[in-house]
Amino acid sequence: MRHAHALTALLAALLLLSGCGEDPPPAPTPPAPEEEADPPAPPASPPRSSVPPAPSASPAVPSEQSNALALYYRRLQADLLRQGLLRGDGGGADTPFTDTMLARNFLRIAFFDEYSEGNAGTMVAQARQSPLRRWEQPILMQILFGASVSPEQAARDRSSIAAYAARLSRLTGVPITLVESGGNFHVAILSEDERRAFGPQLRSLVPGIADSSVRAFTNLPRSTLCLVIAFGEAGQTGYGKAVALIRAEHPSLLRTACIHEELAQGMGLANDSPYARPSIFNDDEEFALLTRHDELLLRILYDRRLRSGMTLEEAEPIVKRIATELIGPGPS
Repeated sequence: MRHAHALTALLAALLLLSGCGEDPPPAPTPPAPEEEADPPAPPASPPRSSVPPAPSASPAVPSEQSNALALYYRRLQADLLRQGLLRGDGGGADTPFTDTMLARNFLRIAFFDEYSEGNAGTMVAQARQSPLRRWEQPILMQILFGASVSPEQAARDRSSIAAYAARLSRLTGVPITLVESGGNFHVAILSEDERRAFGPQLRSLVPGIADSSVRAFTNLPRSTLCLVIAFGEAGQTGYGKAVALIRAEHPSLLRTACIHEELAQGMGLANDSPYARPSIFNDDEEFALLTRHDELLLRILYDRRLRSGMTLEEAEPIVKRIATELIGPGPS
């Protein structure tokens, strides 16, 4: 999510890992207390009411580290809001864009990964062009709550995710249904301690997952607010599995912003661009929630004239034509 980056690796199948990997924007953020140091390294049908059972009435007591992170993220959210960031208005007269700008942003966001796999299975900040990736099959979205999430918070999260999944389904034409089991797109809402212990379950959800991907999930610095890992299946160019992480320590707006960005990136918009505006696919933190510009990116991504596996060169003239159809030609 915020400060999102796309991390990619090759596994015998296509892997996308998009998360937030930078520190907060240049404007100063309130200092965190001593105990808040970074953790040690460590039609498209709307969702049906079938959902995972809520956590027990007595949620697990958060650790001191989890409590420190919750305080840090509350301060971070307040600081960003004081700067006029984390907008939720979707853009307006102050954020104009043309068909040329929309097409350019799409090509940069959908056809590039910001990270590549380096030596010894590490992720390196190195832009790499990639083929188009999207879902060519229905999405079965399953929410996984850690024991630290209270029933009341779980109900709010479930409602937020269900509503947003329905919106993504309408925009893309991909059927997205919430399920209790057998999901292919998992949304895990976990505390610091639960996330660190999630490796075995992640390997169970995605058999054959690379060690580097498990480490990226379980060994997060606090500046990484959330992430999504999406995979293709052997012999296919489209996605077949995804796992998104939402930190349980987040306050309400950062929590919703993570849901918006990670689920949208898990649809195939893997990268960020400093030129994308108004957009959540930009590290400047200006927008927290999916914008009109981003809705158009999703519509382009799932236009029938495009297909999974297309190269940038193959898709570029088609993308430019679609962008002009969507918003009309800009000034010459």
